[in-house]
Amino acid sequence: MLIGGFQKMTLIDYPGKIATTVFTAGCNFRCPFCHNPELVTLSAEDIDIYKGKDEEFFRFLEKRKGLLDGVCITGGEPTVQPDIIPFIRKIKDMGFLVKLDSNGMRPEILGQILHAGLIDYVAMDIKNRLDRYAETVGVDMDVEKIGESVRLIMDSGVDYEFRTTVVPGIHVKEDFDGIAALIKGAKRYYLQAFRNGKILAQDDAAFGKGERLDLAPIREEMGRHIGEVGIRE
Repeated sequence: MLIGGFQKMTLIDYPGKIATTVFTAGCNFRCPFCHNPELVTLSAEDIDIYKGKDEEFFRFLEKRKGLLDGVCITGGEPTVQPDIIPFIRKIKDMGFLVKLDSNGMRPEILGQILHAGLIDYVAMDIKNRLDRYAETVGVDMDVEKIGESVRLIMDSGVDYEFRTTVVPGIHVKEDFDGIAALIKGAKRYYLQAFRNGKILAQDDAAFGKGERLDLAPIREEMGRHIGEVGIRE
């Protein structure tokens, strides 16, 4: 397991729970607006550093039994880890709730996790409407896998949310018509305002400087298709 680090306590990453957040290293996307660039592209030195940190993490969890409600597993992209399933199972066996953050690109792994009842909450990033997905995430990809993951989550019985980080220079208002069609009937969806800072496309002077979208009317329109729509500033 490659672990880039963990945040000992969070009150915001797992809705309604006191949790710790663990960051897995490595991702199958190259989103230019990613705020964890050090966890996306890994050098051989990075891999050596991140190996074995799971032992440190589990020692920490052992000391937090009864103090924390759950664990949020994020990244990077957790489902690219070959041992993600036994990793989650070990956390569950320790008595913690588990929230998984995923980009939905590996529905075959996500499906196994959901069907095994290993997680209590799942948050999937919806990067854009399907016909603009590849340009948004920076890699060639099979967009059908995104739709498959959406369906798996909505049919799983596990509590969930979908969310989109709305990025100036990438998203336009019309994109959200496609996103609404993709997740129509979903229980919960969040629009997340992009915050400039340390990102993967740090050297691209034009990135993130387009016109900011007014999220309020987008929320209202999305609310016609989705149960609960919120804005995270």
